[in-house]
Amino acid sequence: MLQENEQKKLFQEALVSWYYREKRDLPWRKTSDPYKIWVSEVMLQQTRVETVIPYYERFTSKFPTMESLANANEEELLKMWEGLGYYSRARNLQQGVKEVVESYGGMVPSTRKEISSLKGVGPYTAGAILSIAFGIPEHAVDGNVMRVLSRILLIEEDIALPKTKKIFEQAVMDLIYKEDPSAFNQALMELGATICIPRPKCLLCPVRDFCAAFEEGRQEELPIKTKKTKMKTIPLAFYAITDGNGHWFMQQRPEKGLLANMWEFPAVDLLIEKNPEQVIKRQYGLHMKEISPVLEFSHVFSHLTWEVQGFIGVTADKGLISEKARWFTADEVNSLPKSKPVIKLWDVAKLKNEVKNTSE
Repeated sequence: MLQENEQKKLFQEALVSWYYREKRDLPWRKTSDPYKIWVSEVMLQQTRVETVIPYYERFTSKFPTMESLANANEEELLKMWEGLGYYSRARNLQQGVKEVVESYGGMVPSTRKEISSLKGVGPYTAGAILSIAFGIPEHAVDGNVMRVLSRILLIEEDIALPKTKKIFEQAVMDLIYKEDPSAFNQALMELGATICIPRPKCLLCPVRDFCAAFEEGRQEELPIKTKKTKMKTIPLAFYAITDGNGHWFMQQRPEKGLLANMWEFPAVDLLIEKNPEQVIKRQYGLHMKEISPVLEFSHVFSHLTWEVQGFIGVTADKGLISEKARWFTADEVNSLPKSKPVIKLWDVAKLKNEVKNTSE
C-alpha cells in the first residue's frame, strides 16, 4: 500500500501533521540538546513516560551538563536514579558521557558509527539521538514502532526474535520523512504509545487509511510475539534492624550484578535458608530480640521476581561492621541509594519507629 511514492508522501504528511497537532507536552521535547535527549531516551527504556518525567527534571537539574554528570560520584548518581530501576542504565549513561567528554571534547558525535561506540548506546538510542537532536534521517526502532509498522505494513515476523528488528529498521529507512526525521520518528513512537496500543484505537488513528492490517481486520493479531519463558521467583526475607536508638543496619550489594552497589537491609533467600534469623546472627553478628512482620509484596525485574517478606528487628548487638555493612542514622539511610523494594520496607519501618517513639 505504501510502495508508491505518492502514497508514501501522503502517509508521511498525515503522520507528522498529526504529531504536531496532538503530541504530548513532555519536557525533553522542549530541547534539542543531544545530552538531554540522550538522558530521556535512556530513562524511557522499559519505564513509563509518567514515571520518567519527574526523574528527568531532577536529573537534568542536578546534572545540567555532560561534565557535571561525568564528574559525579557513583553514590550521587544512584541516588538520583533511585526507584527508577535498571540501574546499569545509569552507570552506562555516565560512562558513555565520560567517553564524550574525554574523546569528543564534550560534543556528542553525530554519526551512527561513532555514537554507537559509546557505552550503553544501542541501535535505538543512537537513532533517537541522531534524528531528534541532529535531524538526521536514521531509524529508531523500539517496541512501539514495531507494533505500529507491523500493522501498517502487515509484517508477520516474530518481533521477539532479535533478527526481526532489522526488517523494521529497513522499513523505517524506506518510509522516513527526510524533511523532518525528528518529527517522523517521534510520531511513530507517539502513535504506538497513545493510539496504536495493544488494543488499538483505530477510529482515532491519523494513518488508518494506510494500514494494511486494518484493511484486512487483523490489527489485533499483530504484532506477532512469542511468549517469554516463565520467570524465576525468589522468596526473600528482608530485615530492617534497629538498635532502638535511631540507628539502622544496612549492607551494600556487590559491585557487579543485580542492583550493584545499592544499599539494602540484610536479606535472606528463603529457597536456600529455612531459619533466616539464624543466618542474620551468623552472617552479621546480630541477634534480634524483637521481630515484627510488617509487609509482603512482589517486585518484578525483567528476568525474575522477588517475593518479599519484610520485618522490623530490634537488637542490642553491635554487629560485624565493615565497609560494606554498618549502622546509619535515619537521615543517612534516607540519603543512601536504595532499590524500590528496600524503599518500601524503609518507609514502613521509619513510620512505625516514629509512632513507637512518640507513644513512648
